[in-house]
Amino acid sequence: MTSLSDLPLRANLVGKSPYGAPQDPVPVSLNVNENTHPIPDEVVADIAAALERAVRTANRYPDRDFVELREALAGYLGHGLTAEQLWAANGSNEVLQQVLQAFGGPGRTLLSFSPTYSMYPLLADGTDTAYIDVPRPTGYRLTPESVRAALTEHAPSIAILCGPNNPTGTPLDRETILAAYDAFDGMLIVDEAYFEFDNERESAVTLLEGRPRLLVSRTMSKAFAFAGVRLGYLAADPAVIDALRLVRLPYHLSALTQAAATTAIKHAATMLATVDDIRVQRDRLAAALTELGYRVHDSGANFILVGGFLDPNGMFEELRARGILIRHLGIAGHLRITAGTEAETTEVIRAITELTTLSS
Repeated sequence: MTSLSDLPLRANLVGKSPYGAPQDPVPVSLNVNENTHPIPDEVVADIAAALERAVRTANRYPDRDFVELREALAGYLGHGLTAEQLWAANGSNEVLQQVLQAFGGPGRTLLSFSPTYSMYPLLADGTDTAYIDVPRPTGYRLTPESVRAALTEHAPSIAILCGPNNPTGTPLDRETILAAYDAFDGMLIVDEAYFEFDNERESAVTLLEGRPRLLVSRTMSKAFAFAGVRLGYLAADPAVIDALRLVRLPYHLSALTQAAATTAIKHAATMLATVDDIRVQRDRLAAALTELGYRVHDSGANFILVGGFLDPNGMFEELRARGILIRHLGIAGHLRITAGTEAETTEVIRAITELTTLSS
């Protein structure tokens, strides 16, 4: 049987592994930061009707520039944004890939601060962009000084700041974004995949005016509970949007995706009604694990990073055996747990409490 080593891969892909996370059909799945609450019935009905209308014209190509969806996204983000400043693709991963296709590539670099989203280096590999990995300070919180120093030293073509950061949950402050933008001449992406869960900070979209190299990435996968639809989007200067048109595939957003996402945005208040409860469950989970003696890092996202596990792989497997799936990311002594429903949170607290007691 042929293996990867038998194929004439590009040199920068040799020995690399694809992105992957377990997808076991377990009763409590808290490993990929989904919103585990179901979509409300009235929204499901409206989306189904929109999909039926879209299917009736599926013999034709969809709107190549998905104008209605971009208008809806601009209205959702507010702050005076227009459709010309919005872009979307099949998940924020594809949005970021298009940015790297347009502004990265051979001889160019992408910088980010680890630990962070594991797709960044993979997207760099896929676009033949060199990846610069700068370790985060102790405690994982970026500061204007640490970011300024790294960007001044490396002068990358593109930098990504993830806030709240995945997998640590660490919030991203406005001052750090401004320091980053002023520190180098490349494109600065602020990845706000988990922004809706942070109720203490303004979005970086408020900083777009007068900053043509600033890009703000978002997704409907998390707070909107729309992971299966695969809709990510980006706000930026209209010139950046024009650049992304140069590299996108023709008709890259299907008519069904456009219909589902546009309809969901019309129901934004209903779709986001679970966010407050998720924050409550996140804080409840954090308090319970802190009480057990674990170290819970500050989080502005819908998950927590928990340290203090003597055998994180053992805990991961014990929970898996009990039908609970969380994330083991290879960070020494740490595991990441998504905040689910009240019932799911109760179950994971009970299981970790029992396993911690048994091991003490």
